Amino acid sequence: MDYLVALVPSIGTGILFYVAIRAIVTADRKERAALREQDRQDAAQVRKTQPRRATE
Repeated sequence: MDYLVALVPSIGTGILFYVAIRAIVTADRKERAALREQDRQDAAQVRKTQPRRATE
């Protein structure tokens, strides 16, 4: 039973590390998706405001 008590702090630290890294990765993924969507909207706005070229 002593070995179990000795492992609890390491296991708890591992779980906290996993949760923290998972939160960071998830936030990064959401931020990248939001930036991608913003870039698409900006590009669409630029295309909408640019005059079309005459074809020859």
